[in-house]
Amino acid sequence: MCGIAGYFGTTPPDESRLKAASHALRHRGPDGDGFYTHAKGERSVAFMHRRLAIIDLEARSDQPFRFDGSVLLYNGEIYNYIELRRELEALGHTFRTEGDTEVLAQALRRWGPDALDKCEGMWAFAWYDERDGSVLLSRDRFSEKPLYLWRRDGGIYFASEVKGIAALAGAWPEVNKNHLLRYLINGYKALYKVDETFFRGITELPQASWMRLSSTGERGPQRYWTPRLAENASLSYGDAVAATREAVLDSVKLRLRADVPLAFCMSGGIDSNVLIATAKKVLGYDVHGFTIVNSDLRYEEQDMVRASVTALGVRHTEIPVSQDGFLDNMRALVTNHDAPVYTISYYVHWQLMQAVAANGYKVSISGTAADELFTGYYDHHNLYLYEMAKEPDLHAAALAAWQEHQAPIVRNPYLQQPDLYLKNPAERRHIYLGNEEFSSWLHKPWMEDFTETEYGTGLLRKRMLNELFAEAVPVILHEDDLNAMYFSIENRSPFLDRKLFDIAYSIPARHLIQDGRAKSVLREAMRGIVPDTILDNRRKVGFNAPILDLLNLNDPRSREFLLDDSPVYDLVRKDRIEALLKSGDLDSNSASKFLFYFVNMKLFLDEKRTAS
Repeated sequence: MCGIAGYFGTTPPDESRLKAASHALRHRGPDGDGFYTHAKGERSVAFMHRRLAIIDLEARSDQPFRFDGSVLLYNGEIYNYIELRRELEALGHTFRTEGDTEVLAQALRRWGPDALDKCEGMWAFAWYDERDGSVLLSRDRFSEKPLYLWRRDGGIYFASEVKGIAALAGAWPEVNKNHLLRYLINGYKALYKVDETFFRGITELPQASWMRLSSTGERGPQRYWTPRLAENASLSYGDAVAATREAVLDSVKLRLRADVPLAFCMSGGIDSNVLIATAKKVLGYDVHGFTIVNSDLRYEEQDMVRASVTALGVRHTEIPVSQDGFLDNMRALVTNHDAPVYTISYYVHWQLMQAVAANGYKVSISGTAADELFTGYYDHHNLYLYEMAKEPDLHAAALAAWQEHQAPIVRNPYLQQPDLYLKNPAERRHIYLGNEEFSSWLHKPWMEDFTETEYGTGLLRKRMLNELFAEAVPVILHEDDLNAMYFSIENRSPFLDRKLFDIAYSIPARHLIQDGRAKSVLREAMRGIVPDTILDNRRKVGFNAPILDLLNLNDPRSREFLLDDSPVYDLVRKDRIEALLKSGDLDSNSASKFLFYFVNMKLFLDEKRTAS
């Protein structure tokens, strides 16, 4: 895990700007930095690397890494590097290091972009071929590792964070106010539906793709992996359970490969406990779990966590959610993220990462994407009922289970309707809840229609895939990466595994929810490994905290911050914010989210005003 920045084009940055980029990204790699420049014809390349040493801690694996007339600038981990190394050795390759960096460099020299589909892992890299003067950029299948792009100065800048590009270019791009309004009105689920960021001209290399830069121009982005989405209608429930169990165990085993200790994010839910129990009980790993303790009973699951800790015999650290210094901490986070923080969950997650780092860890394991592979969100139950209507013998039992187990706990008014999608399969108003009202709070109302990608699947799978590739997982991964790297920590997500994905999306929809219980296949796959108290618990608790637990609106300093002069009021009507604070009506989920988005948008614009 590292930080990278680079340029390819006709006007390369000088040494001072390379060093400025190194300084800007030092938190991503405190174990050392490295530089490389080269010119071929009219084009030049400049690379900067910050290293966080995780595998092969010796200097021999430092970057930029040179091999056979090529130079690799790489952020991430290739988890199956041992297997790839054996394949290359069988072809006559020899190695001088023990890490994955050299394996990737040699694989690229051997196979070019065809090497990418052989890799299991997370990555963003630039690979320069000194022979023809070209650069190959690539990003992993699920966008775990970021790679930002800015076309400027006769070429293209790229980096792990926008601040790295700004340092290398010697200038900050303009703020993209349209994307800010998208965030404020529609929320985080809208952000990755468009090829935009919070800065004009800055984009991200798409997931599962590569792009080649050369003297003749750009080629790509081109996909090297396309998800297989064919359900296996004949797959039995038992076979789905067995295949899932094997794939989960294999994925966790690969992601425990490291030359430093790993920490685990731990909740009372099934996702994190699948990973922790597998590591502890199956693989014999000395697990240390870290848990946020919340005072709000809606998000508190301390009893479940402690039951799991006792049953599994793992080391454990609890971190209370702290209100202290909320605005100062948020200001630091917004500065570090080069963007508003996407959800309040990730302020809490930042406190968790702080504790992980304080205990000496450089790697964390999280349960991201289990919901998108195996179901987990409340609307998945409504979508499942829609799917089961095609199988009348199953629908009656599914509806009875929903009425018994889901109806009593669902708060969203749309999702309280079991026939929501039977009445209208295109119903999506619950996703941008409150956006019409909040648009009226702007000086110039802003609205954008809901869109989603068609995948040629059933309605439930279509929603899950949109969450996986646009609405939820990219958001989580963005925040996971930045929060972890704030404290020089690498975050790993074992559910984001190609083999596990292929198995999960081959399972017939009828198996996904059983007796009103989401993640049915995953739960049964882990029976005998994960404690039954976790597997049989129906309650879903988000990794969350209400904003009023963190921002004290009775504190005059909070109100002063919210209402003082700011560029945000060029866009938002101040009288509506004053009315919201006066009414104190923040009990609704949508109003609470809006206030959090507003706080972040204000911090972001205030900082950019100060910087300019």
